[in-house]
Amino acid sequence: MIATKPTTNGHGPTTSQAQVGEIALTSPKRLARIAGVLYLLVGIFGGFAQGFVYPKIYVAGDAATTAANLIANSGLVRLGVVADFFDNTIWVFLALTLYRLLKHVNKDAARAMVVLVAIGASITMLNAVFEFEGMRVATGAVNLGGFGAVGSNAVALLLLDAQHYGLLIASIFFGLWLVPLGYLAYKSGWFPKVLGVALIVGGACYLVDMLAAFLLPDFGKAIHGYVNIASAIAEIWMVGYLLVIGVKMSTPGERLVPKEGKA
Repeated sequence: MIATKPTTNGHGPTTSQAQVGEIALTSPKRLARIAGVLYLLVGIFGGFAQGFVYPKIYVAGDAATTAANLIANSGLVRLGVVADFFDNTIWVFLALTLYRLLKHVNKDAARAMVVLVAIGASITMLNAVFEFEGMRVATGAVNLGGFGAVGSNAVALLLLDAQHYGLLIASIFFGLWLVPLGYLAYKSGWFPKVLGVALIVGGACYLVDMLAAFLLPDFGKAIHGYVNIASAIAEIWMVGYLLVIGVKMSTPGERLVPKEGKA
């Protein structure tokens, strides 16, 4: 490494300090590990909100049980809603970080990835509002006395039903964003090509799950626990790779350089 003499004008960092900062910010490994941390947080918050809280609350077709669950777990519902907000906000920042990491491969695909995430995050956040309002109806925070207990329970179930099917619609984008991500990972040379393929297959599995739920409900319930296994494997693999390896570098010290900075 060639040493350079630091220079400064007395008002800011030295030239060498600025260069070191630029290298740190544009290091693919650094960006990849930031993305890995964000992806892990998405999994934690999303797993809590949709994998733990949601199944404890919603019982399809059973208004009385769903309402009772909302009343008994109102504090947990509030935590789940906030976790959903964190989950989807972090998901957007994850997409932006991956965009910066992979836009040199194909800028259009990277942009599509960010747009798909933004749409999916928006839908999921709106769905969380239905869950929150369902809890408020069940606990009496919204006065529906004219409906009676049975009517109030039915409204609470209707709101949770809206969330349920809204999440299925959001799963379109849970799957679609993995397709450009898998393509970018495959073409970049920084990740195993099989990982890129696995992400694309995982994205397709989300879509199969959604279509089966709407078109063939009984079949959809039967395959739901299996069809998402490929998606889970692909995403967990991606998280682990980003955190442990970052990216597979061909040149030590390689960093991202904006196109306009190239000769």
